[in-house]
Amino acid sequence: MNAAWWNAFGPADTSLRCGDGEHRLQWADGTLQLLDHPDAEGELVLAALGGDTNPCLDLVTAWGKHSDDLTVLMVGPRSAGDAVTIPAAILAEAASMSDPGGQAYRGLGHPPAQFGGSGGGFIRRGPVASTVTYASRSVSAGPAGRPWLRPGRGIGRWLGSRPFAPPIPGPVVRRAAMRRARMLGGSDGDIGARAELIRLLALGPPFQFRLSAAVAHAWSAEGEQAGRADRVRPALTAALTGRLAPAAAHWLAVAPEDVDVSVHDGTGWGQLVLAKIRGKGQLQAQLPVGWLASVWAPGFAVVDGHLVVSVLHAAWPAARVLAIRSPGKEPSELSIRSDKGHWSVTSQ
Repeated sequence: MNAAWWNAFGPADTSLRCGDGEHRLQWADGTLQLLDHPDAEGELVLAALGGDTNPCLDLVTAWGKHSDDLTVLMVGPRSAGDAVTIPAAILAEAASMSDPGGQAYRGLGHPPAQFGGSGGGFIRRGPVASTVTYASRSVSAGPAGRPWLRPGRGIGRWLGSRPFAPPIPGPVVRRAAMRRARMLGGSDGDIGARAELIRLLALGPPFQFRLSAAVAHAWSAEGEQAGRADRVRPALTAALTGRLAPAAAHWLAVAPEDVDVSVHDGTGWGQLVLAKIRGKGQLQAQLPVGWLASVWAPGFAVVDGHLVVSVLHAAWPAARVLAIRSPGKEPSELSIRSDKGHWSVTSQ
């Protein structure tokens, strides 16, 4: 298999208000890079020693801190049609809480992130839409064990997909935002982590999927958190189930509650079987956590009627994969290619 999980991804670009201008950020080769900070590494070292920081450095630091944060898989997108959007009021509060210096912040997604009106959480737009409070990490069980986030209130009208530049609140408003966040629960560290995650999600879907891939890889058999994976097995199972279920619905027209997924720990890609349970078809699957990083996140879980189970080689925009036409069959090798974000089979 491919050694680098990011090889099936193309670059993703966005811009950020930093100081008096717009600075460019680019995700490429598994890392978030600052294109307008020639000595970004030196700036990061100085910031870690207590020196000045800025929105660009803050985002790169936050990206590294959350690259193994399972909360990303809990609240992030579950399919291409499941965008997570950030209400402007919440983004403004997050910026104020994580930026005590008052530096202006504006994230422009690529494509631009959508921002809602007022409210207490970010919004998931898609087949399973939900509104969730950013302050709570708790979940309740949904179909097939997938995490469903608790609903929030008061979401206002949509502002569309145009970039939105909320003003950074002043010191008084900033203190009020911190008091409100503390009332919703958690330590100052928890509050800061929430604010960081909100700002990362506000970068838009391309970055949401890439951050989700980084987290999934970290907890895969090849990742740095592999030794701790058994301790968080329920969260990893829920992450797999919540993302295989919509893919299976597209592949077999099976309902999400009829998808049963467990983590595959052994060699090989796992298994997929369509079983009869009480007279009803149920897809029983075993997949490695790395499937989320190498297959689901790049966007080719299902390609031309095949469910992709493993990547043999990738060099964006092309990949050589193992894919299954129907449950119970052995996978076959396919060559696939991305054209304007759509993957299709080029040869078998």
